[in-house]
Amino acid sequence: MKKHGRSSCPGSRGPLNPRPIQRGMAVDQLIESSMFSFNAGTFRKACELFAGRMARDNVRIGVSLAGALVPAGIGRSCLIPLIKSGLIDWIVSTGANLYHDLHYALGYEFCEGHSAADDGDLREKGIIRIYDIFMDYHALLDTDAFIRETLRRERDNMPAPCSSADIHALLGREVIRINPGVKDESLLAVAYESGVPVHTSSPADSSIGMNMAALMLEGGAVPMETHRDINEVTGYVYDIKKQGGRSAVLLIGGGSPKNFVLQTEPHIQEVLGLPEDGHDFFIQFTDARPDTGGLSGATPSEAVSWGKIDPGALSGTVVSYGDCSLMMPFFTSYVLNRTEPRSLSRLNDNRGRLVEQLQDDYRETGNFKNS
Repeated sequence: MKKHGRSSCPGSRGPLNPRPIQRGMAVDQLIESSMFSFNAGTFRKACELFAGRMARDNVRIGVSLAGALVPAGIGRSCLIPLIKSGLIDWIVSTGANLYHDLHYALGYEFCEGHSAADDGDLREKGIIRIYDIFMDYHALLDTDAFIRETLRRERDNMPAPCSSADIHALLGREVIRINPGVKDESLLAVAYESGVPVHTSSPADSSIGMNMAALMLEGGAVPMETHRDINEVTGYVYDIKKQGGRSAVLLIGGGSPKNFVLQTEPHIQEVLGLPEDGHDFFIQFTDARPDTGGLSGATPSEAVSWGKIDPGALSGTVVSYGDCSLMMPFFTSYVLNRTEPRSLSRLNDNRGRLVEQLQDDYRETGNFKNS
């Protein structure tokens, strides 16, 4: 006999129950009422995971940033509001994003262009193209000069050796000094004011690194030691876990920054020999496939085998596939609507102390003691 009405769903899951989209709906209402399946469903789960479990006072949130997202406006529209709300504690980015962030302080903007432009014609006109974004070639020259002049003047005042976070904090502070009117438009300036350390995993692979190489040719190299970055970011994770809190990562894209954020756990467990189980929460927005074997597409379950993710925390992991430039504005709007601001952790003010704590425990109870 044919049943009438609704039947129960098989298994333990509830029914998909999308509601009609209405005029005036907020982004968070739209996501919760209409996004249930496929990549829309994983995106909703990522939003809910961040707002419901990651944005708590005892969770330390690290963010990795890859792809030309600062030129696309994601720094200003998404990352800066998240920093100001206390929802980002530390950052690892490609150097290119941080270099392009400096253009704002010098009066340059990224402009809407088109991807089918004649690049030979653009070159003659002094226009740089990033897919469908145009920028003035002179922005590069002026930013190069700004970096070199700042580092020449301040290199004797830098810690010796320093990490990339010291370089980026200096540049953020300099943005505020020379152009305070745009400080809220610069990711580096806002991060500096908020005490959020900004690292790069490949310092030599960007224009900031090239300008530092030029200073070396002048005989005035900046005393940067990239291995300090490893210990500093590891110190952020180790410290919060030692306090009984949790570590969370938000991976925007993949690449080297993703690995640098995740390798904090193998550094703690494998290299230093300190007891730890891995990151507790993992969200990644990416367009990279896992079946090619690249790190950018590697899944949280694969990361468990490396000790990067706590094997008991897979329920707190989500990978959502898509274009980060499209996903991040919706994600940010959802999170800001569904969470309360947190107190700033100001890790940048405590990097030295956290590395000392890591060093002391390594020497007292880790592999150093047994070597």
